[in-house]
Amino acid sequence: MLKIGITGNIASGKSTVENIIKEFGYDVFDADEMTHRILNEAKSDIVKIFSEEDVITNGQIDRKIIASIVFSDNNKLKKLESIIHPKVKQEILNILNSGQNKKAVFVSVPLMFEAGFEDIFDKIIFVSAPENLRLKRLMLRNNLTEEDALKRIKSQLPESNKISKSSYTIKNDSDIEQIIPQIKVILSDIK
Repeated sequence: MLKIGITGNIASGKSTVENIIKEFGYDVFDADEMTHRILNEAKSDIVKIFSEEDVITNGQIDRKIIASIVFSDNNKLKKLESIIHPKVKQEILNILNSGQNKKAVFVSVPLMFEAGFEDIFDKIIFVSAPENLRLKRLMLRNNLTEEDALKRIKSQLPESNKISKSSYTIKNDSDIEQIIPQIKVILSDIK
């Protein structure tokens, strides 16, 4: 079984690529979904980093509040990642180990290189988009100011560092019709 990671910097279009690959009949797992669940499972550890009244809303970890804090405080970001990343990595390994009868399993990991998860995968697909386009998408999608969106963008390694470590690059700088042929080429290569 081929273990294929999908990654890309924030607002590059990873979800679009995931959905297209699913339409072609492949299993695609999303590390962001795992992270959201793990945040609440690790609530007692999380409130040790942040004060409880600041990050708990209706009994749940408030991801928006946590994001606003960690993208302004690198120390708290590193502490949060030290709790979350090992748990996400273990879940990814469990998924990959349980998919042995499949031809290929895809896992989308936004912070693959930042977290050091690249060695888990046989192949890596990097979704690339220009920073100015990602900035616009992020501001619109998350209702962020330009300053807040730029903090999130700058918290990740530059695309150039990641593209050189990836097996494939999908350019996502226009519309979905441009992405589908690129995905078809990749899927034909992995068969």
